Amino acid sequence: MIIADILSNIGQLFLYDKSAPLIFSSGVFWLLFILFMPVYAAVKNRRWQMLLFVVAFSLYFYYKSSGIFFLLLIGTSLLDWSLSKVMVKLESKNARKLCVTISIIASLSILCYFKYANFFLSNLSVIVSHNFQPLDIILPVGISFYTFQSISYIVDVYKGRVAPTNTWLEYLFFLSFFPALVAGPIVRADYFLPQIKENHIPKRKEIYTGLWLIILGVIKKAIIADYIAQYNDLIFNSPGTYSGFETLMGVVGYTMQIYCDFSGYSDMAIGIALIMGFKLCANFDFPYKSKNLTEFWRRWHISLSSWLRDYVYIPLGGNRKGTLRTYINNFLTMLIGGLWHGANWKFVFWGAMHGAGLAVNKACRPFLDKLPSTFPVKAISWTITMTFVSMLWVFFRADSWTSSWQIISKIFTDFSISYLIPFVQVHTAWCIMMSVIIIAHALPRRFYDKMEKLFVNLRWWVKFLIFMIVVQLVIQFMSADVAPFIYFDF
Repeated sequence: MIIADILSNIGQLFLYDKSAPLIFSSGVFWLLFILFMPVYAAVKNRRWQMLLFVVAFSLYFYYKSSGIFFLLLIGTSLLDWSLSKVMVKLESKNARKLCVTISIIASLSILCYFKYANFFLSNLSVIVSHNFQPLDIILPVGISFYTFQSISYIVDVYKGRVAPTNTWLEYLFFLSFFPALVAGPIVRADYFLPQIKENHIPKRKEIYTGLWLIILGVIKKAIIADYIAQYNDLIFNSPGTYSGFETLMGVVGYTMQIYCDFSGYSDMAIGIALIMGFKLCANFDFPYKSKNLTEFWRRWHISLSSWLRDYVYIPLGGNRKGTLRTYINNFLTMLIGGLWHGANWKFVFWGAMHGAGLAVNKACRPFLDKLPSTFPVKAISWTITMTFVSMLWVFFRADSWTSSWQIISKIFTDFSISYLIPFVQVHTAWCIMMSVIIIAHALPRRFYDKMEKLFVNLRWWVKFLIFMIVVQLVIQFMSADVAPFIYFDF
């Protein structure tokens, strides 16, 4: 009986379970990763064996996260790589342009089908007054991320920024690299492909730095984000039920939750990659310290912001075609960014408002630059920026357009500071957790640099003790089910 149970559990490791996708914050992943690393270390010096092993594990990881759709990833990689190899051999510019066009259309067509087909059909049904029955379409995890990654590769090859990989295996390694596969950071070919060729052996400092980032990521996601989400969900699942003050706390809570959730994933992804000898770009730089919207988007989801700048904003003309066109290009870029996040009008609105906000910020720049750099001015700028960002997060999180406006209306029509003391008394732990993350976010970067250096220099048993303490905290704070990462839906 025991043997049968063991064999059954082992068998489950090779079967996709949509109710329990493989994610970084799950115990199963870390068990697999512990088993993965000794084999990886053994083949690291043998480059082709390393590539094959990591690709196999990455495809397994994606299968456990998204099922049969791992075949879609393989197909995308094969098409892009084949077209890139053909393209560089062509002398005709029009022929090369045709190759890159085919690749982009194919990638976007697949993305549009899985992510936007029901959205387009539902809106079409409204126009033609026809009852719409949604198609039975499952959104593959992380398809938006690797689609943008594949587009950047084919465009960079076309423009001569990078040479196509010699083999399909190398490109598949780039596209499927499991730390960044399902939720970024979006990896750029010119940054990552040279690392594949180099096959850098990680130094002890890099390994310990990676472990430090993993610990930070686990704390952010599994302890802070998942805990404060429990109250936030009450507010967003029942809009209009709670007072304006309670609703506002839920909005502030979600503002911190999405940061801890997504930056926590990025920290873990960057840390895992660093332990393996690969560097991924930073994805967050204390975004809630921003004093204007332009600064916010230089600090938030940096890999996406830079991608939109280089592959949408600049091709549209950037700031090279006059002031009005610059504002329009900003608006259109963020509109696309909003639609990238979700097939819903509330995401379109979210992107449009950020685009309009960026345009207003640029238009007011001559005036803003003349203001004195005093604490009151900085405080007012920060307050305006954070209010704008937080209110728009409502449309990001709420279930519907109607719910979004219900929540915002509740804040501005039913707010009373008298709820403060009773709220703190009832939700003491939540308030403490929120205070911790707000203070932690406000600390200067040099503090974290010092903490990282201190951790790296600790004895191995102290590092192990810290890790076990974190594990125990995760066990204490986690809910019955492992909460998926917010950006798994994008």
